[in-house]
Amino acid sequence: MSKRQIRLGAFVPGTSQHVAGWRHPAARPQDSHNLKYFTELAKTAERGLFDAYFPADVPVTVDPDTTPDLGLNGTFSAGLEPVSLFSALAAVTEHIGFIATASTTYEAPYNLARKFASLDHLSEGRAAWNVVTTSGSAVAKNYGINDALLPKERYERADEFIEVTQKLWDSWEDDAFEYNKQTGQFFTGEKLHPPRFKGKHISVHGALNIARPPQGYPVIVQAGQSHDGRELAAKYAEVIFTAQQKIEDAQDFYRDVKSRLAKFGRHPDDLKIMPGVSVFVGKTEAEARAKYDELNSYIHPTLGLTLLKQLGGFTEDLSQFDLDQPLPEHIGQMENGASRQQLILDIARENNFSIRQLYQWVASARGHWTLIGTPEQIVDQLQAWFENEAADGFNILPPTTPASLDDFVDLVVPELQRRGLFRTTYEGKTLRENLGLKRPENQYLLEKRHTSQAS
Repeated sequence: MSKRQIRLGAFVPGTSQHVAGWRHPAARPQDSHNLKYFTELAKTAERGLFDAYFPADVPVTVDPDTTPDLGLNGTFSAGLEPVSLFSALAAVTEHIGFIATASTTYEAPYNLARKFASLDHLSEGRAAWNVVTTSGSAVAKNYGINDALLPKERYERADEFIEVTQKLWDSWEDDAFEYNKQTGQFFTGEKLHPPRFKGKHISVHGALNIARPPQGYPVIVQAGQSHDGRELAAKYAEVIFTAQQKIEDAQDFYRDVKSRLAKFGRHPDDLKIMPGVSVFVGKTEAEARAKYDELNSYIHPTLGLTLLKQLGGFTEDLSQFDLDQPLPEHIGQMENGASRQQLILDIARENNFSIRQLYQWVASARGHWTLIGTPEQIVDQLQAWFENEAADGFNILPPTTPASLDDFVDLVVPELQRRGLFRTTYEGKTLRENLGLKRPENQYLLEKRHTSQAS
């Protein structure tokens, strides 16, 4: 049996992860729509033997009617559509996988299944779908909808959506297409399986118009923290992108989600839990700390407060308070995003952060774990989580690009390899193979097999 090793994803927005990372002298925000730039980042991640490349993606930008920091936020204001981007990057890489975000709330299952099957074929089995349920009225209005779905409805729809998407990927058995020039048989009709699906929220009749993906299904990624999110992950997810600050909280999450898999007929190894980590690494601790302080010095206070208000779900204007004092004991919060909101409150109180310190912390990683130190210090902490049921791997969030991604590949990866915690070469050709995930059997074949065994 092969030794368990850390899995790594590179979560790399086009401009930067840190809200002010784009202002770093070496950053190139002007290249955020440039294929050559993304090719450079993807090849760096592949040089570091990362499992997958994962950009941020949201179907909304800053709203001039509601956002006072218009023009300050370069992180989520613009970005390429990820499936389109990855179709191009697949041609210039060989091993690294591609995790593209798509919403079950606003996408149509047939179109989504087709897009991701196409990406899986074009990349020869390196596609993954980050499933998001997407909340918020601003997004809803972009799709001509006045009222966003409530959380319960979003997760009900997501459950149906993933179920029918997998049925669509199973429309054709792996060997359905014969291409027999002698007999004229292009495909075997008995190996075609239209879903004929009708649920509470979704209905899809016919089969997908593309062959079954090389991986069977593109890898399913999910990031929900709530009870409903955990249940959805336990039923379908193969990778979870999560956010915890303390090993105890990470362990609780890890054990809770893994324990839910059995009722869906799944094994704990069928799911890789990969917390997000923002890494500031230097050859000395002082050098790493200087990198952190430098980026924080670039944060515009208006932007910092806006970001804190959004992620914390605060309903009050934070600029009315003294920025060098803690948050008020009682402060109003919105109902959506409760888990992330509570995380931010806990961090503020445990560290006795001022409002300014809190928005600096939020700006660094938006609620994810932040590590500052030498390669040895960084790996010490990653190893502790990995070896103590807190993580199967990590999604690395470079604070600024390309510099922080280069730092991780050049400084941290060799230390991981030196300790035998990380690969020295890719194990397989597909993303599933590299993640150590099994290829799913076609559900219609499984059904046939069970029927024949029962008779």
